[in-house]
Amino acid sequence: MSSDFLARATALRREIERHNYAYYVLDQPTIPDAEYDRLFRELQALEAKHPELATPDSPTRRVGGKPLDAFPKVRHAIPMLSIRTETDTEASGAQAFDARVRKELGLDEHDPPVEYAAELKFDGLAINLRYEQGVLVQAATRGDGETGEDVTQNICTVHAIPLRLRMDSPPAVLEVRGEAFMRRDDFERYNAKQREAGKDTLVNPRNGAAGSIRQLDPKLAAQRPLSFFAYGLGEVQGWTLPPTHSAMLDALEELGVPVCAERRVCLGVGELVTFHDDIAARRDQLPFDIDGVVYKVNRFDLQRTLGFVTREPRWAVAHKYPAQEQLTTVLGIDVQVGRTGALTPVARLAPVFVGGVTVTNATLHNQDEIDRKDVRVGDTVIVRRAGDVIPEIVATVVERRLLPEPPRFNILHSYPVCPVCGSHVVRIEGEAAARCTGGLYCPAQRKQALLHFAGRRAMDIEGLGDKLVDQLVERGLVHSPADVYGLSLDTLAGLERMAEKSAANLVAAIETSKATTLARFIFALGIRNVGEATAKDLAQYFGSLDKLIAATETDLLAVRDVGPIVAQSIVQFFAEPHNLEVVSRLRKAGVHWPETSGMQQSAGILAGKTLVLTGSLPTLTRDAAKEKIEAAGGKVAGSVSKKTDYVVAGEEAGSKLAKAQELGVAILDEAGLLSLLASDNNNTQQPLDF
Repeated sequence: MSSDFLARATALRREIERHNYAYYVLDQPTIPDAEYDRLFRELQALEAKHPELATPDSPTRRVGGKPLDAFPKVRHAIPMLSIRTETDTEASGAQAFDARVRKELGLDEHDPPVEYAAELKFDGLAINLRYEQGVLVQAATRGDGETGEDVTQNICTVHAIPLRLRMDSPPAVLEVRGEAFMRRDDFERYNAKQREAGKDTLVNPRNGAAGSIRQLDPKLAAQRPLSFFAYGLGEVQGWTLPPTHSAMLDALEELGVPVCAERRVCLGVGELVTFHDDIAARRDQLPFDIDGVVYKVNRFDLQRTLGFVTREPRWAVAHKYPAQEQLTTVLGIDVQVGRTGALTPVARLAPVFVGGVTVTNATLHNQDEIDRKDVRVGDTVIVRRAGDVIPEIVATVVERRLLPEPPRFNILHSYPVCPVCGSHVVRIEGEAAARCTGGLYCPAQRKQALLHFAGRRAMDIEGLGDKLVDQLVERGLVHSPADVYGLSLDTLAGLERMAEKSAANLVAAIETSKATTLARFIFALGIRNVGEATAKDLAQYFGSLDKLIAATETDLLAVRDVGPIVAQSIVQFFAEPHNLEVVSRLRKAGVHWPETSGMQQSAGILAGKTLVLTGSLPTLTRDAAKEKIEAAGGKVAGSVSKKTDYVVAGEEAGSKLAKAQELGVAILDEAGLLSLLASDNNNTQQPLDF
């Protein structure tokens, strides 16, 4: 074997592990993924060609070995004992522990406070890592405390765990104990990929961690992203133990072992209570699940003095927080109608205390989630609540389902019409939510519909904002956008924070808004999937509202950028009698616009052209330039690509201008744009939509 190959393999291993530590432990990547992959493939190729180069600490071990028939048993050199749990979730839990410690140490009120190490209680799987001469040789689960299972192959797939300790003179034996867990973001990403592939998802991060470690096929374990934090030691031979627990964790961190930064040395019970309360307040913002905090007497000599009682150390305690998951029963399934018309199924539950409160309802999100979790009335379910997060059903305990099996729940079958307004409920293909089609009429959508209707790019009713809409709706003065045009000066002046002048200005704005354009009116209706640009295309193509109302899905598909989902949304909106009633009342109230013969969207010198605006133009605002471009048949996009026909650049044009120059896209200044528009003989005939 060439010494050059050996030197290169050694260098590759060191570099890859350095990048692993930066990425998985420090969360500070030092090279792009592609470069990391290149280094890894080079090491794999070297070891494949020269098997004698492979070492127990090679990063290539992390991809998973051969499937196992079963996990061999491992007897722990030093038992992995559990610690006492303080069930009182309030401050008195810390006070009770401190009182016991002081009593056992023979301290009274005149003696100084005890120094403690405070850390988090992770919600994962306890693991013992055995390093010999600095190299990881074995990993085992806690098991019954005396005997665990050998899960070395699977633990090697956890990139955060070093395969070799960072020390020049490693001890003969150093056993590191800690928790394997799954971060919440990794859990969500993994489940998202599983759902896309039509495969089973994980119930929660804790089960995900335990299931990954106990996966007989290491290659499958390698696909599940796990992390690790150390919190203690097992057998140690040839290493001088620091004097305190906190110093020991600092030392492990220097050896390259991941240690949680959320730890603190606390002097006395007061600082323990502060730590407990601080972590409780931030519990839901942590990137991983915890179920409590742990207090340990910091000095090892005092730990030895305190000793053990019935296999539990007197010098440590777990101070739990309220459980975030519990079992309960589904009593029924109702729906809530949101401000956008989405029907959210909600499970009515037998009351259960979870996450510090009594929970009686839990969201089921949408029909897909109900089907995926197979939730039925009468089922026993796992309910989760984290802080202020709305409780949700995590999984169904199918083994406890009553026989005969209850029927499956289907939103469209149970709620063919909206429970709030009676409008039809539909679910458009490709969308997760079922929705009420009575957008202009439905009380649940009223505030959202009014705010959208009055928006600057819609009917542009200045002064009709959030707080005023709240008052109008809550006092029963406005039930649909049509009612806005019946508001009097006296009515408005009588509202909170509405002086007579403000009321007069709003009345004037409402009156002015009656004269609008068809495009603005279509956009103001708030039709699902119909944005500002689509509203303009519809107005240009059909020319009149009546033609749009009468259009079929086939008719609508002829309009530029209108696809099947948008066409279906438009047809369903105008098929709802409640919406047509509001539109009729708006017209009777005097809302009007110029109509044309339609079918004009292909006219104009910029028909079929895509333009991008960047920088500040000398005289035209961004909106004014956009209006002129669209009136000439053009389309304004937000980014430059090979499909861009022109870039209109003003002062301080940035990356979009550079991109246009790189791609060879034609560049215009304001004068060039106006000159191009002036050359369009049809431009003066085009109706300005906005």
